[in-house]
Amino acid sequence: MERTSPIAATLIAAARQLSESLSTLTFSPPVSHVYNPLSYAWSAHELYLRRYGASTRRVVFLGMNPGPFGMVQCGVPFGEIAAVRDWLGIEATILKPAVENPRRPIEGFACTRSEVSGRRLWGLFRERFASADAFFAEHFVANYCPLAFFDLARNLTPDRLPASEAAALRVACDAHLKTLVSVLQPEWVVGVGAFAETRAAGALAGLKVRTGRMLHPSPASPLANQGWAAAATRQLVELGIWA
Repeated sequence: MERTSPIAATLIAAARQLSESLSTLTFSPPVSHVYNPLSYAWSAHELYLRRYGASTRRVVFLGMNPGPFGMVQCGVPFGEIAAVRDWLGIEATILKPAVENPRRPIEGFACTRSEVSGRRLWGLFRERFASADAFFAEHFVANYCPLAFFDLARNLTPDRLPASEAAALRVACDAHLKTLVSVLQPEWVVGVGAFAETRAAGALAGLKVRTGRMLHPSPASPLANQGWAAAATRQLVELGIWA
């Protein structure tokens, strides 16, 4: 077991609290299955927080929610398996959710499908920084919502939930984001995509933190498929976050 800093211990406790809060929520059709990686993939997520959330950070990159072949499989935000295992140095036993979607099985670190968004995001950080430790010296990566939603095989993002269900979800996720920011004390929270930026700006209004946006690396975005790394870097330079 790696040593746990006071900051990491607070993040771990906050993640547990978020998981417990969300476990009481219910979601109606078309949602057929809900995955909570903070439960069945807790061992890897806790290791991520302990190792890379040990002190304050200047920039927090905030995603929307887990991808089906990323955090859903390995418990790490934008968790492209190869990047998590080989660059972040994280590998752990992943359990199964209480109700597994047969069309979206949990394979853990044995998953061979690529999470394109994660491959692009961690790939950019790997190209720019010599090591994961160098990147995490000033940066951190989190998701606004830790739950993944499925309509059978289809991935449903939180922005597509009914208003009443989305409102209850936001209460818990907003509270967790505020805790994350109060602990890590970043200068910037950068939404990876419009949804994350909007939620960050709303939840963190009045706090001493700046919010911004970078292009989401999803392959569903035509812009992201036309040189995402260059576009994202340009946005971060224009914000004054990267030189």
